[in-house]
Amino acid sequence: MVWYENEVQRLEKERSELTYDPKLLFYGSSSIRLWETLNDDFADYKPVNLGFGGSTLAACDWFFDRLVAPFHPNSIIVYAGDNDLGDGRHPEEVFIFFQQLVARTRRQFGDIPLAYISVKPSISRWNIVDSIRYCNKIIEEEIKRQADHLTFINIYNRMTDNAGYPKREFLDPDGLHINEKGYALWKGIVRQYLSTINP
Repeated sequence: MVWYENEVQRLEKERSELTYDPKLLFYGSSSIRLWETLNDDFADYKPVNLGFGGSTLAACDWFFDRLVAPFHPNSIIVYAGDNDLGDGRHPEEVFIFFQQLVARTRRQFGDIPLAYISVKPSISRWNIVDSIRYCNKIIEEEIKRQADHLTFINIYNRMTDNAGYPKREFLDPDGLHINEKGYALWKGIVRQYLSTINP
């Protein structure tokens, strides 16, 4: 995990400089980190961006005590797992990291709302699309099984066409990262979720 240290220290420094007490934590990989409009998109929820580039669900679990535990959130939204699969991990390994992250959250914050954004479809990782779909499936099933205060936010289906292929309009030229239009889509989906827990 040593290769994340600079990014983790950056987030720790940013936390020390905050002038408000964040209530909505966005935690995860570069899809969170690169969400440049996040603070404006969710300003009414007092958000903070805890994304760190290249991170995996394993890394999110590993750095939880340093990056998430110091806050006092009302709710948490996580996007991670994409890079785990890209690194060759099996979906069931990613599932275990998800379970560990949920357990850490419950120990630290009780039953606050925790949402998991599905692993997105991407052109550059189309070769592992079966793993992505399976990972999303087993995590969604686990969330439905546990039910209380856990939500699966499905962005996968909205980012694919009728043939099930990733819509290029939502992705950067690299075929992996999300572009401005993609984030606008995510914003709408996430805000719809937030309206259900903060009516």
